[in-house]
Amino acid sequence: MTRGAPIPDTVTLHVPFRVVKRGGRKEMQLPEGATQSQRTDSTLVKALARAFRWKRMLESGEYATIAELAEREGIAPSYMTRVLRLTLLAPDIIDAILDGKQGPEVTLAQVLEPFPLTWQHQALHFSL
Repeated sequence: MTRGAPIPDTVTLHVPFRVVKRGGRKEMQLPEGATQSQRTDSTLVKALARAFRWKRMLESGEYATIAELAEREGIAPSYMTRVLRLTLLAPDIIDAILDGKQGPEVTLAQVLEPFPLTWQHQALHFSL
C-alpha cells in the first residue's frame, strides 16, 4: 500500500488446509512446507503419565500384580498391560511426544499396538 491510499474495509486471506481426524478429534493439516505450531497430544501425554505411575506402583510393591492394580483403577488388565508397555519406549520418542514433535501419524491407538523393543527399531517403526 502506498501512502495516502485508502485502507480497505475488508481483507481476504486464503489459507489452504485440510481437516483430518486424529485420535478421535479433528485437526487442521497445513500443506507441505508450511510450518505449524507444535501442540502436544494430551491423550498420549496422559497415557505416558499413567504408564509410569502404574510402573512405579508395581515396582514399589504397593500392588503385587497388574490384575490387582487394574481392579483398583477400574480398568481391564489387558488395557493396563498395553499402557504399561509405553514405559519401554525410547527416551527420544517420549521426549518427542511430550514436546508435541511426534508427528500426526503417532497416535495413542498406534503406540498401544505392539512395537519393537529395541530403541533403534522403534524410531523406524514410529517414523521419527
